[in-house]
Amino acid sequence: MGMNGTTANWYIIINPAASGGKAAKLWPSIERDLLAAGVSFSTAFTSYSREATSLAKEAIAKGYRCLMAVGGDGTNNEVINGILQQDIVPSSSIVYCLLPVGTGNDWIKTHGIPRARKAWLEMFLAGHESQQDIGWVEYQKEGELKRHYFANVAGLAYDAFVVHYVEALKTHLANKLIYLWVVLRCLWKYQLRKAKLLFKNQTVEDYFYTINIGVCRYSGGGMQFVPHADPKDGLLALTYAGKLKKWQVIWNTYRFYNGSIGSHPLVYTDQVEQVTIESEGTLLEVDGEYLGKTPAQFGITKQALRFICPSAPKN
Repeated sequence: MGMNGTTANWYIIINPAASGGKAAKLWPSIERDLLAAGVSFSTAFTSYSREATSLAKEAIAKGYRCLMAVGGDGTNNEVINGILQQDIVPSSSIVYCLLPVGTGNDWIKTHGIPRARKAWLEMFLAGHESQQDIGWVEYQKEGELKRHYFANVAGLAYDAFVVHYVEALKTHLANKLIYLWVVLRCLWKYQLRKAKLLFKNQTVEDYFYTINIGVCRYSGGGMQFVPHADPKDGLLALTYAGKLKKWQVIWNTYRFYNGSIGSHPLVYTDQVEQVTIESEGTLLEVDGEYLGKTPAQFGITKQALRFICPSAPKN
């Protein structure tokens, strides 16, 4: 048993644009539920991309040790980055909770966190806690070395191309079927680039179709590109594929969802502590947020995130 939801002072960061503005419409009723349950909290609303990271840092600097995000996987990633980037207290001394109001909601699938409001509120008030590893990536952006954290999955090559394409559309994708349609449509737009992948004293050089590095197993609205990921084993799950033909990708779409992607003869999986991509120009995204391009190095911080979850979390 962890911290009961009514015995702490929470700082709640709301992304009103989450799920195409659904979060803004739902917040008044969410607020009523929390007040009726006797929860003590302050709130802040984001107004631009990645503001949630700054708000989380500011909240911790003000003395808050319980943070909640209201949004989807992007908001989740931003607040977790705020928790990991600050150096005032150890990240594991912060209690975090996500109220999922997104489209994909991939992070919650690993831990069995409910989307239904009543079930979520019961979970929150019970206050059971768990911890998981957090991945990190160091990469170059405009000549400066950056570090970004991820709780779920990092995608390179085609995966990042799709995320970048979706962001450029500046529109909300209503469900995972529409996202899958975009994924397949981008097949005819993407040009494979040569990259060099280094891990476990191995070097793999190829024209990669996809490279996925995961802490948890789901991404892209329920796809499983790293079905072997375990958020508590201190390792990154690695999946990569070389020159797949377009028809091979389409023919094996079912493998994206049923966890059998590693069974394809041209797909390779492993579990590693570090991964380096030396070559320049391979696109990079983490938790569905486009970051930039390689070169990049990936690693993991063990048990870095402490969060509210059901009493019997799935791992």
